[in-house]
Amino acid sequence: MAKIMLVEDDPMIAEIYQKKFESSGFEVVNATTGKEVLKLAKEEKFDLILLDLVLPEISGIDVLKKLRKSEDYGNDLKIIVFSNLDKIEHEKEAKENGADGFISKAEFSPSKLVIEIQRLLKEYDEQRKNKDRLEGKITDNGNGNKKILFIEDEEIFLEMFGKKLEDEGYDVDYAKNGGWAAKLAGENKYDLVITDMVMPAVDGEEIIRRIQNDKENKDIPIIVISASLTDEEAEVIKKMKVADFFEKTRIVPSDLSARVDELLK
Repeated sequence: MAKIMLVEDDPMIAEIYQKKFESSGFEVVNATTGKEVLKLAKEEKFDLILLDLVLPEISGIDVLKKLRKSEDYGNDLKIIVFSNLDKIEHEKEAKENGADGFISKAEFSPSKLVIEIQRLLKEYDEQRKNKDRLEGKITDNGNGNKKILFIEDEEIFLEMFGKKLEDEGYDVDYAKNGGWAAKLAGENKYDLVITDMVMPAVDGEEIIRRIQNDKENKDIPIIVISASLTDEEAEVIKKMKVADFFEKTRIVPSDLSARVDELLK
């Protein structure tokens, strides 16, 4: 669960945003003054601070400067300015003083803000992991003993999604047609299966049925990724009780990897 500090001195507005974030699984702490921001940031660990620029006691820019210059606060703390002030006029100053981004309140409803913060946190996490890999800090993330069967006949998706799973330490077997996939599933023990629905030889629906009817493999989580389906086809997938379903054009490798992580924890 991500923990964020929401810096907003209007109690009604703060409550709206806080409820929206909490309903999406965030832990939220509200701060109303610049001094309170500095105190809380020193006492607790946050994944991100949403910092308003207009605050009582200390301005948001001065708070930002103190957060970035003092050793009392972690260097990995992400700070996004969230303000009604003109973005063109104030974004440059905010970033020059250490802000990771600038979001205009007028451009984001509470629901859209939550989605944007979720996206940014995933992006920051990917950046951190890539940096750690380059520096040799990540050698074994504990996923090396987890085995995945990835069933897909389009090379581009095998490369995109498969490489990401391998980078996260998973052992991935690939099947480019349904017949080979069925053979692998019958001969090996997998922790998770990812399958397209439209496959040569044996389609995804039949592969799923075979796995779920096998007493050794019936509890394996299955993720379906496929092109756009009709409502009737989507309903068939739901009835098969797969762990999750994604449309190929609406998911990126990091999202698929994150879902795999959740299912295999």
